[in-house]
Amino acid sequence: MTAPAWGSIINLTIAFAVPLLLVALGGMYSERSGIINIALDGIMIIGALVSCLVLRAMSNAGWGKTLLSSQFGLLIAVVVAGVSGMVFSLLLAFAAINLKADQTIGGTALNIFAPAFSVVIAWAVQGKGLTDIEIPKWATLGYKDLGISGDVKADFLPNLFKSFHITVPIAIILLAVAWFVLYRTRFGLRLRACGEHPQAADSVGINVYRMRYSGVMISGFLGGVGGLAYVLVAGTSFGGDVAGYGFLALAVMIFGNWNPGRILFSALFFALFKVVATQHALFPFLPNFKGLKEVSCLYNLIPYIFTLVLLIFTSKKSRAPKAEGIPYDKGMR
Repeated sequence: MTAPAWGSIINLTIAFAVPLLLVALGGMYSERSGIINIALDGIMIIGALVSCLVLRAMSNAGWGKTLLSSQFGLLIAVVVAGVSGMVFSLLLAFAAINLKADQTIGGTALNIFAPAFSVVIAWAVQGKGLTDIEIPKWATLGYKDLGISGDVKADFLPNLFKSFHITVPIAIILLAVAWFVLYRTRFGLRLRACGEHPQAADSVGINVYRMRYSGVMISGFLGGVGGLAYVLVAGTSFGGDVAGYGFLALAVMIFGNWNPGRILFSALFFALFKVVATQHALFPFLPNFKGLKEVSCLYNLIPYIFTLVLLIFTSKKSRAPKAEGIPYDKGMR
């Protein structure tokens, strides 16, 4: 393959890995506290919905005319996405912690609710039948905006930075924070204790309910930001779904064994298969399946088939937190 092709492949792999990384880290926080967060897909949708509406409002108000205003506006959208995801995740936290409801069923219900709610809100804001929310062009930086010169058709660097979003450095920072918080702080130790043995944690004065709420809310924040990060790389508009990316993030989290460093490599690994699915023409050694009308549909199955096969072979070696999915009752010892 040529240098420009490699630049495009690396660019797309990083772009698709960022939402996987963010959402998988969010799931890790929640499950480390003892709450299974199946609702990551729904949280991504809510985060993407609210942040895209904010970006749309900013664009209508004249934002994005300068590089500084465009990136400051996108930073505001990132915060809004995280906060909206956090608020939505409180529904799961209340049902799982206070009501002691089945966490898988609760998460599934939120996943079903989110896309329908997204369509209703989009129609209410834009008009009936207008489901897609356009993303302003200024939300994406090109290689020229970053001061990189060259020919996009012939050079490596212009292809590597053909499209860039501030969600990339944000994801790197949040990854480092996740590792530090989980393994180098009192909060991280208490969070992990609540996911392993909540009764023992409670016996030494740790508020298990509060820690689990914290884990789910952090999960919601990261899931919301991941929803916006996905929309930025997946197209020019948000149509009310994230193509099951929340479930792929769950697979990344399990394959990464609930460890931030392993989750990073898992996200990059899964993202590469997503690039193969969406940009298979960049890989000249792949068969083109002449005679098939919709070759892209066949390649789009690859990430999901690969996920199922990988989980089959690695699930026995994964070590989930011992108390995840089990409602905590203070009266039990």
